[in-house]
Order: sequence, then structure tokens, then C-alpha cells
Amino acid sequence: MDDPIEALTSGDDEQAEATIPQIIAQGTSIFPALTELLSSPDPDQRWWALRAMAELDEPDVPALLVAALEDPDRSVRQCAALGLRLKPDPGGIEGLIESMQGQDPLLSSLAADALVAIGEPAVPALLDALSGGSPSARLQAVRALALIGDRRAIPALFAALEDQSSLVQYWAENGLEKMGVGMTFFKP
Repeated sequence: MDDPIEALTSGDDEQAEATIPQIIAQGTSIFPALTELLSSPDPDQRWWALRAMAELDEPDVPALLVAALEDPDRSVRQCAALGLRLKPDPGGIEGLIESMQGQDPLLSSLAADALVAIGEPAVPALLDALSGGSPSARLQAVRALALIGDRRAIPALFAALEDQSSLVQYWAENGLEKMGVGMTFFKP
């Protein structure tokens, strides 16, 4: 197909993915058409619009990805979180934390990955999620804190070593080791 938007919205995932380099080559000229797709009633079209946008160097992309975290379709929200990993935006911290709270483990993991990409600005919100979030949010928060490696998380990571979840304990230990705050045992 000659029209990249038509190929992107054809319903053929292989064809749509193959069109991404062509869309990237068009750059800002194709951005209005992608933005228009975000209003489509078809979640597949919204998904592909976000997928393509995440590859563009367009200043409005992060805000559109943040807004898509509230899309009614789960797969579109997942794509938005994945896009925010590629285009980290501190304006998305609240929406990403909220995305970690839900019942979708993939969305929770993708949101945490995006928060890791945002880095230090996300640490206070991640500390709050670790101390009072849902079980899945707590796991993803401790994982993100471990990967970010910000020393402000040290007290919370030590507290997480006492958590009932072995995965939370694992990530707390991993984060402390990454920051050089391991446990040292002395022989008497």
C-alpha cells in the first residue's frame, strides 16, 4: 500500500508493523493523521497510532501517551505505557502509578518500566506505592525502585526485606545490592 495510514489501519498487524519505518521517514507531516486516529472508535487503530507515535520525535507525543493511559481499551493502555518507556515524561507519573494498581499484570509491569525510564522524578510516587499500594503495585514499585537505584529508597527497601512476598524481598535485596548497601556478616 502506498498510503501508510491505510496500511497502519488495515487490520493486518504484519503490514502495519512493516509500515512503521515509512511513518518515521515522514516524521511530523504524518503526525496530524496519527493524532486523528486516536479518536477512532476502533481500539486497534488507536493502538497502532500510539505505536507509530512512540517512534516519532514530536514534542506532543508524551502528553498523548499519558492521556491514552485512560483509554477504555486495555491493550491501548498497555501500548501507551510501553510508549512512555520510549518517551519518558514526568507528567505521566500519576497515570503510570495508577496503571500499576490494577488487575492487569502486563500493564502493571509496563507502567513500572516506564517509571524506571523516568527515573529519579518517579521515586517519591514509587515509595508511596510501595508503602500503600495493591500487592501488584507494591511488587512493581519495589522492582522499579531497585532498577532506578536512587538512595532515597534505601529505608523503604530495607523495610521491604520483611515483606511476606518473596518477590518483593528479592527486588528489595537486588536494589540494595545495586546501591552497594549489602549485608555484611562478621565472624566473631
